[in-house]
Amino acid sequence: MRPSRTFTTFATFVTSVAAVCAVFVAPAGIASAEQSAQETIGLLEAEGYQVNVDRIGSGTIDQCVVTSVRNPQTQYRTIRVYRGKDSQGNRDYDYVRVVSSRSISVSLDCSR
Repeated sequence: MRPSRTFTTFATFVTSVAAVCAVFVAPAGIASAEQSAQETIGLLEAEGYQVNVDRIGSGTIDQCVVTSVRNPQTQYRTIRVYRGKDSQGNRDYDYVRVVSSRSISVSLDCSR
């Protein structure tokens, strides 16, 4: 017995929503107790984030502890991509949404 079209559409939707949620939750879960502040910042930068750091205290970065990772922001831009000619000889384009920038905030406690 084949699944109904409605069920298949619903399952695809649920899977897509779960994937999108994983993308938004992942950055907040990056900081862990065994990672240094520099490692956490480096990982976020490697993922493509512009990292905004605020800190308490005047200690060096190796003395800092990450207290929070928050506010992941993603900016999108729509670009036009030429596909060639359509069946009537007119130019044919696709419009693609791409990430133009990503930023995230990291708070450090450097008072130790």
